[in-house]
Amino acid sequence: MPIQYLSALTAKPRTGQADLHIGVILTLVAGALNAGGFLAIGQYTSHMTGMVSTFADQVVLRNFALAGVAATSWIAFVSGAAATALMVNYLRRAGMPNLYAVPLLIEAGLILLFGAFGGTLKKHELVDVSLAVITLCFTMGLQNALITKISRAEIRTTHLTGLTTDLGIEIGKLIYWNRFRPGDKRVAVKANLDKLRIHLTLIASFLVGGIAGALGFNYAGYISTVPLALALAAISIAPALRRR
Repeated sequence: MPIQYLSALTAKPRTGQADLHIGVILTLVAGALNAGGFLAIGQYTSHMTGMVSTFADQVVLRNFALAGVAATSWIAFVSGAAATALMVNYLRRAGMPNLYAVPLLIEAGLILLFGAFGGTLKKHELVDVSLAVITLCFTMGLQNALITKISRAEIRTTHLTGLTTDLGIEIGKLIYWNRFRPGDKRVAVKANLDKLRIHLTLIASFLVGGIAGALGFNYAGYISTVPLALALAAISIAPALRRR
């Protein structure tokens, strides 16, 4: 049943399959928001390396307003991650069966908020664009912390640097030539094919989400945020519908 499947995605008892499936969904969302958001507001918002580098560059160039935007965006990302930790830990101590439904519902609301006020932005007004960037950074921080807690830090969804590094490590193991001599007791170097498959799946999901998001924002505008929000909202409310 669809409701049972969706409920399992946020349930407290975790399975590897549930972790991967929710990871793929969130990676699609992150890719869509990152690529589509860039077309909308001219800024990538899912990775903080760029934000910290932007802050450093703008301080040196004495563009202190832009440096302030970068710093505030970083703080927003951290705040989103902290908000997830607060919610999940509170719900765990309260004995809630679906710990991750509430943060997902809040993320869905934030995405709708971005879609609602994003259409009124004037791209050259610093304050308005900054609010949009900050909103998306908070959303991405919330999401990245959520999947980190869900998967016990094994899956990331909002940036590909770690995934790409892990992919390269497994590829290196895969093509490593194990040479043994008689009596050699060294352990053979072997790739973890399950990890390789997961990394490739998540990277492909981010790419597909990015293409879909770019197409959506390019041709439909901010209304393209609605399917993303509805997908997350469906996962969030499924446990309540199942209990009824």
